[in-house]
Amino acid sequence: MFALAALVCAATVMVAPVPARADMTTPSSFPTSTQMITVTAESVSDTTATLTAWNRDSSGAWVSVIGPTEAYLGSEGLGVPRDNVWRTPMGTFALDQAFGNQPNPGTKMSYFQADDQDWWDALPGSPTYNSHVRQAENPGGDSEHILSTGEIYDYVVNIAHNPQRVQGYAAGIFLHVSNGEPTWGCVAIDRDVMREIVQWLDPAKQPVISIGLA
Repeated sequence: MFALAALVCAATVMVAPVPARADMTTPSSFPTSTQMITVTAESVSDTTATLTAWNRDSSGAWVSVIGPTEAYLGSEGLGVPRDNVWRTPMGTFALDQAFGNQPNPGTKMSYFQADDQDWWDALPGSPTYNSHVRQAENPGGDSEHILSTGEIYDYVVNIAHNPQRVQGYAAGIFLHVSNGEPTWGCVAIDRDVMREIVQWLDPAKQPVISIGLA
């Protein structure tokens, strides 16, 4: 397992030992990222962790800008996520889409405010599996109606753990607002901190999230 504290001290996005899948996003994909969120747990069985947001300065050093703050993980801890297995994935992943039930708080990220037409497709076999879709009807399976999910989706950022939308490899792994309980595989934090992170994120800085052991 990798130590995220060492990753930050080294001032570089290091390759983490994640499952060997050609379709999986890995840290080596993001050598020029200058925004990073670290999520560190003591054990793979933990359901809580510490989240910190960092900027990389002109010297290459990482400087903490938000946190540390408590984060909730999947109810089955850390590991390889699967459909209906509530694990938070380990590794480093792009943060590629923001959305929520609240208006845009002022982020530079692509952001949509959810309405009755917004779903996250989690239907195995669907051509839009693990992606945002707009339609009146439920796509099926465990697809989430974003607006109906309530306050935990006031502010959300997609963790692109499965950008190739590999079937069964879990859909809808997000960074979102916490309700004080473990998640279905997402990372969840205090609402005010989540709003601050959404405001801070800048796609020009290629933001990533690194999830692993301290």
